[in-house]
Amino acid sequence: MPAARTQWPFRWELLVRYRFIEIIALWEGRLTTRHLCTTFGIGRQQASKDINAYLREVGPANLEYDKYLKGYKPTSGFTPRVTRGLADEYLHLMARNNELSSMFESLDLQVANMEVLSVPVRDVPPQIVRPIVSAARQQKRLEVDYVSINAPDREGRVIVPHTLVHTGLRWHVRGWCEKNQEYRDFVLSRFRGDPEIMDTSPHGYEDDVAWREQVTIRLVPDSRLHPAKQAVVAGDYGMSNGVLKITTRGSLVQYALQSLRIDTSVVQMKPEAQQIMVENLSELEPYLFH
Repeated sequence: MPAARTQWPFRWELLVRYRFIEIIALWEGRLTTRHLCTTFGIGRQQASKDINAYLREVGPANLEYDKYLKGYKPTSGFTPRVTRGLADEYLHLMARNNELSSMFESLDLQVANMEVLSVPVRDVPPQIVRPIVSAARQQKRLEVDYVSINAPDREGRVIVPHTLVHTGLRWHVRGWCEKNQEYRDFVLSRFRGDPEIMDTSPHGYEDDVAWREQVTIRLVPDSRLHPAKQAVVAGDYGMSNGVLKITTRGSLVQYALQSLRIDTSVVQMKPEAQQIMVENLSELEPYLFH
């Protein structure tokens, strides 16, 4: 069952600005109306109104005005209300602003001291994505041309897509494959031509067992490391009692391990090379690619 969602009586644009207020105040320690004016293109009066509304309706005890800073700072009792209070939220916000600033010279989003490594973009044309999204929403069969390493020439097949998935490096679509009579992953950049939407299929995500199963990956520091080094690794990964538990869908276990640069088929000669290991590898075996 999906986690319950917090209900807020705010319009989307207000929620976005409230999140921005919370993120900047918490992670930079100083929030001014200029932050809002520059980022959202609004006037100082509207920015001041947004901050006051945040204090009144969202986090009454989260911010206080500091006359020396000439701005708002987080209080000692600051409690995230519209964010999770994670550093990633601030860093990703700055990364997006950095990207926008590089695309549009007129934007000044105050992203100095921030650089993000760009990974290759596997672009997919809209005429491929649109029918995939439409078929997934309507649980319909989709006739496609697909290529792979094992079949580099176009191969026609019929799939029933149900979910688009980003693995950190690329997008794929999860769905039923009529040729193989099983649920599989199809990389978006490997579709060719224009997919054709067909009739409705009985094969929805409800029958995708590996997709619906929740699996916990238990990561621990490499046992070959000196205890002092293991403690450093545990701190890097935010482990609790020397263990980091990651819960994901069964069909995404392999991708989760790949994103952590864990190759379950190879044991690194030096423990410093990988630093972490999977404690419950035998339990994950049914979900690994072979």
